[in-house]
Amino acid sequence: MITKENPFGQVIVALVTPFTADGEVDWPSVERHVDNVISHGADGIVVTGTTGETSTLTDAEKITLVEVAKSVSAGRAKVITGGGSNETAHAMQLARQSEKAGADGNLVVTPYYNKPTQAGLLTHFRMIADSTDLPVILYDIPGRTGVPITYETILRLAKHPNILAIKDAKGDFSEVSRVINQTDLMYFSGDDANVLPHLSIGATGLIGVTNNIASGPYRIMVDAVNAGDLATATAAHQALEPLVRAVMTHVPGTVAAKYILHGLGRIGSPRVRLPLVGPEEWEAAQIENEIDLVKGISSIDFTNFRPDRNAAAGGALPKVAGTTR
Repeated sequence: MITKENPFGQVIVALVTPFTADGEVDWPSVERHVDNVISHGADGIVVTGTTGETSTLTDAEKITLVEVAKSVSAGRAKVITGGGSNETAHAMQLARQSEKAGADGNLVVTPYYNKPTQAGLLTHFRMIADSTDLPVILYDIPGRTGVPITYETILRLAKHPNILAIKDAKGDFSEVSRVINQTDLMYFSGDDANVLPHLSIGATGLIGVTNNIASGPYRIMVDAVNAGDLATATAAHQALEPLVRAVMTHVPGTVAAKYILHGLGRIGSPRVRLPLVGPEEWEAAQIENEIDLVKGISSIDFTNFRPDRNAAAGGALPKVAGTTR
């Protein structure tokens, strides 16, 4: 599956950012969580990505998250910054600061809200890639940003020496095959439900939300695909299916992942920052109903699952608002 050197890893966690009940970063929980996902099989982590609530983090928090993750990982996993912004200059600044803080790579999302042309996207990504020596993963998720990276633009970006990969959340398998066949880009699945199908047509790995909770089964799946063992990979996929549904279908993935992680006792609070809020009663019930269907994942013991709907309710306003610079 891997045909060239991979500086990012294969089982990459889009890490949640644990907060205290009043919305401040819970640094001890961050350290424990980073260690936990790596210990259970992750070989890469994205801090300050969408799942990490990057839109509500200050720049100082973002850089400290890189530093803490780098220290805790201690060489066991690559640390990738979710270094995107809808301002090119800001994204370049974050890239330089993250590189200095020890990041191993830069996941750069398509600029959101501005809705630039493809020429604007091309310039944006190239300038960020030029600003540091960090290897870049393009992040194409038009459902959140409003603008796709077209195939023709991907072809042009693939020629940049620092742009090595793409995380694609469009869900178009024919285009996935086209990108894999016609470029040297590594492809990372950005859709938790379709990791195995993506791997089966040549994807390098995944950048996922559900592996905050269960990085072990994804490790099994990826290793099995690497070994050509479809039966083992399929078994892991099937075991993960209800958990993926619990995390990804009822509320934003960040909200559900934190709710479940707190119920398992892995983070100190399920709190998210506004405008995200915790699940409402009926949403929490749906998540818990899906959890009841999870079987055969040895690294998770849901018999001790104690969700706290009251602790998750609402959203927090941190003392210091997120700033651009």
